[in-house]
Amino acid sequence: MKVSPINIQNEEIIKIGKNVIAEEREALKGTQEAIDENFAKAVKMILHTKGKVVVTGMGKSGLVGQKIAATLASTGTPSFFLHPAEAIHGDLGMISKEDIILAISNSGETPELLAIIPTIKRWGNPVIAITNNKSSSLAKQSDIHLFLNVKKEACPLNLAPTSTSTATLALGDALAVALLELRGFTEEDFAQLHPGGSLGKKLMRVEEIMHTGEELPIVHPDTPLKETVLVMSEKGFGAALVVDKEGKLVGIITDGDLRRFLESGGSIDKCMTERPMTKNPKYITKDRLVVEALELMERYNITVLPVVEDGKPIGIIHLHDILKAGVV
Repeated sequence: MKVSPINIQNEEIIKIGKNVIAEEREALKGTQEAIDENFAKAVKMILHTKGKVVVTGMGKSGLVGQKIAATLASTGTPSFFLHPAEAIHGDLGMISKEDIILAISNSGETPELLAIIPTIKRWGNPVIAITNNKSSSLAKQSDIHLFLNVKKEACPLNLAPTSTSTATLALGDALAVALLELRGFTEEDFAQLHPGGSLGKKLMRVEEIMHTGEELPIVHPDTPLKETVLVMSEKGFGAALVVDKEGKLVGIITDGDLRRFLESGGSIDKCMTERPMTKNPKYITKDRLVVEALELMERYNITVLPVVEDGKPIGIIHLHDILKAGVV
């Protein structure tokens, strides 16, 4: 007997949601158990190819395939998605002779995929198939078959691709991460592939946003304080870096230091910079992440941070630089 949507209780809706997650979690266990030497062969094949991974699939498999292609590409494995229906009508020309085909089909009997496989095989391109049917036509025609091993869908009708879609996505992630680790893919590599995204910005290095050269507000401990104030005003950081005769950083003086100095009865006209400066200031190196510089600023409640190399200031960053870069 059907329950009226108007009368259904929240508890019943919550139960449905949890059951779906439980079903898909169980399906993933099956996929995990099915990972074998074929998975290792697929990873090695992709790792050693000079071409791209061409991911293809219809319907829900195609949608998942688009995500897999994007994940591969963003983690160091050149990849793109090819719609099999478009491939039949000319887009097969997008495949180069060194490319590997990653064909996705739950049943392994998708007509559009089976229509292009003979041509691809005739060209000599290897085919890796992901299916939930070991005896399927696609599985038999592939060079390597990755079995999903999903017993049933989370859909109560066992029709809508749910558990199989989740398992396919997870298997694609497993391929991408395995390749990432074997390539030695680093944070720097990731940042280069994501220059405009928030993830890439979080991996931005200090040297990418620091001010250098003539922009640096440099003074000495024996610089008259009134001259230091002029330097601070001219450079616009609200601070000046204090260096010794060898050019090594020995202190910093900020607007806050000046205010506290004046409030304690000090005079700008009658002392040197050494008196109000903060000795042994916090600093960072150019190779550190900008987010690390931000954490340092927040921890010590400062807005300006010197960038130091071999004890000498080579740059300076302001909190405004970090905000402008879009890191936060």
